[in-house]
Order: sequence, then C-alpha cells, then structure tokens
Amino acid sequence: MATTRELDAFEDGLIEGFAQHPVLANVNLLPDDDFAAILLQRRFVSLAFTPSYDLAIDLLNDEAGRRIARVILREEYPDSNGHTPSHREDMTHDLLQLGISRRALVGTRPTAATKKAIGDTLELIADSGAHDNADLRLLTLLRFWGEVLVSVEYGRLWERIGPVLTRDGGNRSRFYYPHLVHDAKAHPLAAVSLLSSTHSDRLAMRLSELLAREESTDCFKETEERALQLKASFYDQFLPALERVAV
Repeated sequence: MATTRELDAFEDGLIEGFAQHPVLANVNLLPDDDFAAILLQRRFVSLAFTPSYDLAIDLLNDEAGRRIARVILREEYPDSNGHTPSHREDMTHDLLQLGISRRALVGTRPTAATKKAIGDTLELIADSGAHDNADLRLLTLLRFWGEVLVSVEYGRLWERIGPVLTRDGGNRSRFYYPHLVHDAKAHPLAAVSLLSSTHSDRLAMRLSELLAREESTDCFKETEERALQLKASFYDQFLPALERVAV
C-alpha cells in the first residue's frame, strides 16, 4: 500500500501534467474568439457542478464526508434570502466584465464534447457509488475533479483574464479568482487539519482518514486518473485553435 507521501507525489504529478495541457499552457496565444469559446463552454461544466455534488451526496454512506460535501455545496448559494448572487451568477458577472456579450452568453450551446464531459462525469460518480469502497472513491472524485483540478484550470485561465479583471490594484473578479484560491490543494494529504480552509483540504482531511483504513490505494489512483481524463478531454476539443496559431 502506498504511503500518504507517495500518494501526494502521484497526485502532484497528475496536477502538473494537467497544468501542461497544450490548451491551458498556451492560453495566452489563443485569439480572443477562441478564448471566449473556452470560457463559454467551461460555463456549462461549471453549471453541472452542483448536480454532480448532489449526486455524490446521495451516494455517500460516510456521514462525516457527506457533511463536508453539504457545506461546500451550500457555499455555492451564500444567501438563503436571495439577496446575494450565487457562484454561478458571479461567473456570469466575470464573463460580462471580460467583454463577452450577453448575446454570446444567451446564444452559446454546449458542444458535443462538452456534453460528453458532463455526461461522463455523472457516469463516473454513479459508477464510484456502486463500489464497496464508494465513500473513498466519491470523496476522491469530489476533491480532485471538483476542487483541485478546478483550481489548476482557473490558475491557468487567470494568466489571461487576471490583467483584465485587475485594475488600479483592485481585483474585480467575483468568480474565477476566488475559486482559484478556495478550491486549491493548499497542503499535502498528510498535513491537512481541522484548520484547513480550502475546499480541497477540507475533503482531504476526511479522505486521509478513509485511506488509512484501506489495504490498497489503487482505487484512489484510478479515480484521480479518470477525473484527470475527464478534464483533459474537455480541453482537447480546443486543440484545433492552437493549430490555427501554429503552436
């Protein structure tokens, strides 16, 4: 069985590999229209975040893990009275601030590749819930697919959108930058605690406890690899845009 330190090294390798996906690594070279297309398609994946969490919560048996997931899900809708925008509304705010027109927002539909990425995510969650070690698989998936890799995505996208949304020393991003920060893997699996503040680290705290009970960590690695493939396949659809600029 791999140690927590070995799992961290394995995971960090996946993170680095994803950060070097050609589309993410060359995001600054894309024409404005192609970059806008990425943001508009990525919006549909973000819209699928909450039903994905809801499905995973339904399938979790571990009450401690379920409570952590519930808290994270509820943070997507900060105000029960309806006075505060949801995180999805914050994303729309940022998109409009970036110069994407309301007409483009309204008129864009998910591509076949985007629909497949969303459908395959729900299928992976359902499949994870059918295993004997469902709790470990589901929490691994929520953390890696829904938090850690999201922070990596937004970190790369921020290289391009940051200069637009940061002016006169003020950060006007209500969605991308906050998620870049609070979804990140801030500590190794072995070093998370009750004081951990990011979504990734909150899930990692319970995940580490479940991993300690397992004879094998193969399912952790398998789930993370499959989550990474889901993310990579979404960005693969934009590889032709790089070819057009001869990257």
